[in-house]
Amino acid sequence: MNPHATHSISLLQVFDSLAKHRELIWQMAKREVIGRYKGSIMGLTWSFFNPLLMLAIYTVLFNTIFQARWNTGSDSKTEFALALFIGMIVHGIFAEVLTRGPGIIVANVSYVKKVVFPLEILSWVMMGASVFHASISLSVWVVFYLIVNHNLQWTIIFLPIILTPLILFAMGLSWFLSSLGVFIRDTTQVTAVISTIVLFLSPVFYPVTRLPEPYQTLIFLNPLTFIIEEARDVLMWGNLPNVPGLLIYYVVSLLVAWLGFIWFQKTRKGFADVL
Repeated sequence: MNPHATHSISLLQVFDSLAKHRELIWQMAKREVIGRYKGSIMGLTWSFFNPLLMLAIYTVLFNTIFQARWNTGSDSKTEFALALFIGMIVHGIFAEVLTRGPGIIVANVSYVKKVVFPLEILSWVMMGASVFHASISLSVWVVFYLIVNHNLQWTIIFLPIILTPLILFAMGLSWFLSSLGVFIRDTTQVTAVISTIVLFLSPVFYPVTRLPEPYQTLIFLNPLTFIIEEARDVLMWGNLPNVPGLLIYYVVSLLVAWLGFIWFQKTRKGFADVL
C-alpha cells in the first residue's frame, strides 16, 4: 500500500465505499459468519440455537423463578422475557462493535501490508455479520411472540428505520476503534469492560419508567436507550415511531459515522508502520 496515498474523507465516500464494494463486503461477511461456526458439529445451526436457548432461559428465569413483570398492570408471564430480549438484540449490535472493533485491522494484517485493499470496508463486514446474527435473534423473537400472542403488531415494519441510525452510529465507533486498536492494543480490553457497563446502564433489564424521574432523562444520554425503547414500541406495544426523536438520532449518527470515517482515513497511512 502506498503510504503517501490520499483517501477521501467526504460524507458521500462513507456510502460510496459501501456501494462500490458491496459484492466483496457480502462475500467477506458470509465467510465471517460461516467461519465463526467452522468445525462445529451443528455448524450454522448454532446461530439459531443460541438465541432460542437464551430466550428460553430468560422466560424461565424471570417469569417462573422471579415472577417478574414488565408493566405493573400486565399479567403476562412472557412479556418480561420478550421485552428483555429486544434490549439484548439491540445491545448485541452495539457490543459487537465495542468488543471486536479494536481488533479488526490487527486481525487482517495481510490486507494492510500486501495488497491494495479498501480497509474501511472491514467495519462493514463486521457489521454485516452482526446484523445477520441480530436478524436470526429477531426471527426467534417473532416466532415466540406469535406463539404467545397469535399475531404481530403491524408497526413491526418500522423496525429497519429505527435500527438504521444505530448501525450508522456503531459504524462511526467501529472506524474510530479499529484505528485506535492498531496504535493502542489495550483498547480491546477497555471496550470489553465498557460493553458490560453499557449493558447495565441501558434499559435492557428494566423499563425507563421504573427509574426515578431525574434518571429517566439522564439515561437517554446513552445512545442505546432511545433505540431500545423505540424498538419495543413498534414490536410489542404497536406504537408509531417517535419521528422527531428519530430525525435527531439520524443527524447525530451521520455525524458520528462521518467523524469516525475521517479519523480512520487520516490515520490509516500509519497502520503499515505499526503492524
